[in-house]
Amino acid sequence: MGRLAGKVALITGAARGQGAAAARRFAEEGASVLLADINDEEGKALAEELGDKTAYHHLDVSDEDEWASAVEHAVSEFGTLNVLLNNAGVLHFSELGSTKLADYERVIKINQVGAFLGMRSVVEPMTTAGGGSVINVSSVEGLAGMPFLVAYTASKFAIRGMTKVAALELGDRGIRVNSLHPGMIDTSMVSDAAGGAEVDYSRIVRRLALGRVGQPEEIASLALFLASDESSYCTGAEFVADGGATATHALKL
Repeated sequence: MGRLAGKVALITGAARGQGAAAARRFAEEGASVLLADINDEEGKALAEELGDKTAYHHLDVSDEDEWASAVEHAVSEFGTLNVLLNNAGVLHFSELGSTKLADYERVIKINQVGAFLGMRSVVEPMTTAGGGSVINVSSVEGLAGMPFLVAYTASKFAIRGMTKVAALELGDRGIRVNSLHPGMIDTSMVSDAAGGAEVDYSRIVRRLALGRVGQPEEIASLALFLASDESSYCTGAEFVADGGATATHALKL
């Protein structure tokens, strides 16, 4: 049997990158998966590729009504809901003094408010199911700051904190809540934030113990552990996959 056999998962930002890698891995391990995203074409194509135990739902994570619809879809399609992977997020590069309020609020609304709405939306269905696992994707920027990422860092620190509050409140319902902190991962989010420009990782990887950027599949493996019963005694914790980025201090090279 697969490590997620019999479980139903909802994954946000599932059309590509880390979300798509997690959707593939969860499906391979026996889960029924609702892929949620705003990139409908890519999301529908992936759901069709993964087969009958997956479905797609359009979800703007900053919209509470759309969250209600997505959760209802998961439960009506698959009968229950055991796992939420709050993965959707955006990145915005800007110096503090040049950051527009609209750009700051956009990042907070998607990253932070989206994670809050997701957690709130699954409390009742997971309680009915007898428990579950919520995995909130934060970042190494949820552990320490980085220049030009004031909005992103604020949102990821907030996710880290909300995770702990939710873990304390929901433990007696059998709902575990943990935060996942990726480092530099090879996805399109960074290049999108850079205006579609090709990203040179060479200066960054010199500071990493493993000397390379990570792959979405490596984050999916950690998410799989947190979704499965193998992590049954883990809640309110921070799980880091960053190639060693947080093993050092912040002196510039």
